[in-house]
Amino acid sequence: MNDVINFRVMTEQDIPDVVKIEEEAFATPWTAEIFEHEMNGNNYAHYIVATDGDEVIGHCGMWIVLDECHITNIAVLKRYRGNGIGEQLLREGIKLCRDLDVRLMTLEVRVSNKVAQNMYRKLGFQDGGIRKNYYTDDREDALVMWVEL
Repeated sequence: MNDVINFRVMTEQDIPDVVKIEEEAFATPWTAEIFEHEMNGNNYAHYIVATDGDEVIGHCGMWIVLDECHITNIAVLKRYRGNGIGEQLLREGIKLCRDLDVRLMTLEVRVSNKVAQNMYRKLGFQDGGIRKNYYTDDREDALVMWVEL
């Protein structure tokens, strides 16, 4: 890992790398087709990637509608986890939202994912409620979290 991790707006050329991260991180990963639609057909979609040199090592996706943001996905390659990159990605997302006058950010996280929940709480997110049987792969509940900016 380089000493400097960079963050930038995701491009279509990043889709294969982002899909690899999704496949490593999630039981039901988003496909290349989903990301292609996000990049070309969803005016609300905003994506940031983290890079180590030329390698895409993480991504954060958001849908921003008026003054609200829904975080769709955030993931980091397994070998880079534990280095604060997920937190940095989320901080970059928060910065983008503030620049766009977003007032509220929300997300869902597995009730079992305590590491992610702790990161979100560190950045000011609060528990908002439970979505029962939210995840399609195993019917796990999701914790809804939100933060006012």
